[in-house]
Amino acid sequence: MMSQNPFSDKEMLDDGLASQKFITGMYNEAANESKDCKVRDELMSILNEEHQIQSELFDEMTKRGWYPTEDAVQQKIMQAKQKYSNILTSL
Repeated sequence: MMSQNPFSDKEMLDDGLASQKFITGMYNEAANESKDCKVRDELMSILNEEHQIQSELFDEMTKRGWYPTEDAVQQKIMQAKQKYSNILTSL
């Protein structure tokens, strides 16, 4: 007798997306702190692959209406651009 999966598709995709966010953060940190160029390049390649997986999960959740996002309003784009521009110029 086969057991039923206790998790819904939404719960599994939520978990997968959360896991991918964590994984990409760890690979990013490892690449940032890598002294050896070959190791860093390999970590960056893996990081890119993990971002692709994250993007696919995000797209699937968005398509199913499980990760709603708002369209960017031009005013908010300009505010964010100004905010980060100010931060960069103050460094």
